[in-house]
Amino acid sequence: MNDKNLDSLIERWISPQVRGLSTYHVPDASGLVKLDAMENPYIWDDALVREWLAQLGSTHVNRYPDPEAKALKQQLKKIMAVPDHLELLLGNGSDELILLLALAVATPGRTVLTVEPGFTMYRQIALMAQLQYEAVSLTPDFELDIKATVSRIRSTQPALIFIAQPNNPTGNLFGEQNIRQIIEAAPGIVVIDEAYTAFTDSDHLPLLAEYDNLLVMRTLSKTGLAGLRLGILIGDQRWISELNKIRLPYNVGVLNQVSAEFALRHYSVFEAQTANIRDQRDGVMAELSGIKGIRVWPSDANFILMRTRQGCARQVFERLRERGVLIKLLDGAHLLLQDCLRVTIGTPAENRQFIDALKASL
Repeated sequence: MNDKNLDSLIERWISPQVRGLSTYHVPDASGLVKLDAMENPYIWDDALVREWLAQLGSTHVNRYPDPEAKALKQQLKKIMAVPDHLELLLGNGSDELILLLALAVATPGRTVLTVEPGFTMYRQIALMAQLQYEAVSLTPDFELDIKATVSRIRSTQPALIFIAQPNNPTGNLFGEQNIRQIIEAAPGIVVIDEAYTAFTDSDHLPLLAEYDNLLVMRTLSKTGLAGLRLGILIGDQRWISELNKIRLPYNVGVLNQVSAEFALRHYSVFEAQTANIRDQRDGVMAELSGIKGIRVWPSDANFILMRTRQGCARQVFERLRERGVLIKLLDGAHLLLQDCLRVTIGTPAENRQFIDALKASL
């Protein structure tokens, strides 16, 4: 193999946008308490697992799955109280839905806009789709600067706007009036990403009845089904129909559909777990607030953003890892996230281990 020739071929044929990206890094969590990825920490009990396996045992994989996942969509609409006149689009995680939205509007010179710090995949996917990317900075306390945001919308005329509520990695809500101002200023599509809707009382579905340019995105990943990779886009059927044209066929496998349908029949189990996580979040927040050298921000998600003393975040992160706890190091990810760490809420035992390890790491 001629390395120089191969490098030349890659440079010639792989687009500059792709070559300029970084691979999404997922750290190895083997042997660690995993509190870095906003997952539900609870596994299914033995009886539920046996029932699920029996369901899978009667599922045939020699045929393609229902391309529209009609039965699963009906269950989701019932669980999420989605009005009958609205339609769903399912994806292999929310990432696929973000990609479909970006591809659907991708025309030279068009722009995707969001706020930062925020979900990194908005930028990554916008650049993959060769769209312009605009980010409006939050305030130093991670609040929405609504004047700056509306001003940037008017100056850039974005085709697509993503606003996560609650926001990741900050965990906060921006307020309905601010969200309304963004939707009303937007010339194109606004997507409210409600990935953490299970951990907040906020709900933007009612706004779909008021705004033609609004879509709401959700997921089952945070409620306990991260391994299934199921993203959900909710909106007027005319938007969904256009996006369906570029959705790859059979994008949600038969085992995923059957497993999700089974889980939704037992959704009360997951509702109890998420309620417990919300209670645990409040307890962890209270303990963190009492630790000298740590600042925390209120959260409506299943994680908490915190800041260490200046220059100490990486050291604290490494010391926690040495003590068997993996959280998310955010220092360096964005100017506003200097000295910041993010911890996912785990089981009571995991939360206790994290708090004790943190105190020993400072």
